[in-house]
Amino acid sequence: MHTNHHSTIQIDQLDQQILRVLTQDARTPYAEMAKNFGVSPGTIHVRVEKMRQAGIIEGTKIRINERKLGYDVCCFIGIILKSAKDYEAVIAKLKQFDEVVEAYYTTGNYSIFLKVMTHTIEELHRVLATKIQLIDEIQSTETLISMQNPILRDIKP
Repeated sequence: MHTNHHSTIQIDQLDQQILRVLTQDARTPYAEMAKNFGVSPGTIHVRVEKMRQAGIIEGTKIRINERKLGYDVCCFIGIILKSAKDYEAVIAKLKQFDEVVEAYYTTGNYSIFLKVMTHTIEELHRVLATKIQLIDEIQSTETLISMQNPILRDIKP
């Protein structure tokens, strides 16, 4: 299981401002931020480096619009395992399916909660029938299809 080491790093207002700008557009020039925040570009560079070292900033990702690539079906699948000890084995199998884009180990009715993306409902049915439901250690699944994604954002620093 993934354990978070809860060493929270103190960040000040300038760090927060930098993070807010970079989460909007990671390519924002340091010089532009420096001008807007009334500091030198060197200061921005030092702050960003400090936050990289601390693990607050992890890499720089581009955001892909799944719909434009034809992924029209987004769903969530709750998985009930036959036994809690099967967790690692099931995660290892699920990792092999490209359609599974997120997985969470949760409390509540389900042991594992997945986010799955497919092009069509037919493809979703195929993923369920020929991949996920064939995993022996899974007792049952419940699929919730997303109709809309009205809120999608990063946490506000």
